[in-house]
Amino acid sequence: MKLSLIITTLTASYTAAFAPATVERTRTSLDMDRRAAFGQITAAGAAIVTMPAIASADGAVSKATIGRSRGIYGSRIAALQSAVDAGDFAAVANEKNAFILFNSGVYAKDKGRKSAAVSATNEIFAAIRAQDKTSLKSAFSAYRASNNIDEMPDVSNNDGQGFSNDYDYRARTKAGAIYQR
Repeated sequence: MKLSLIITTLTASYTAAFAPATVERTRTSLDMDRRAAFGQITAAGAAIVTMPAIASADGAVSKATIGRSRGIYGSRIAALQSAVDAGDFAAVANEKNAFILFNSGVYAKDKGRKSAAVSATNEIFAAIRAQDKTSLKSAFSAYRASNNIDEMPDVSNNDGQGFSNDYDYRARTKAGAIYQR
């Protein structure tokens, strides 16, 4: 893309440098010397090369990125069950970002389910602000049920393989086991 833009600009500047000044002119000799023409071409090429690259981020949302969000942030949310049962409002409030990242990562393509998840998250944090343990328990259990949030399974070396490389989100978790002989 950038190379074709450079070639197009160089061709256009070359054509402009050697184009006749007026339409009525019938002379075929050029008024610009070669040094000035190549100076213009070089200046145009340098301007194109120093331009920042056009950002081509596509905001890719795939099954893998959704699964990664569900695995990482869903397991952090599921781990809060004991804190919710004990009524530890601070522990749940400290994991506010897990709720935000879960909602935005899992439901990146589904705006309706995302808004429902965000409103359920708001109910959880309204219960925290009100310091109401029963409301927190009911809102949290409703959130987990509606979003199918479960903890990561315990995988041992005898059960199978949990991940395949260090970049897998299950690495260094209880679901991350590698079978080795």
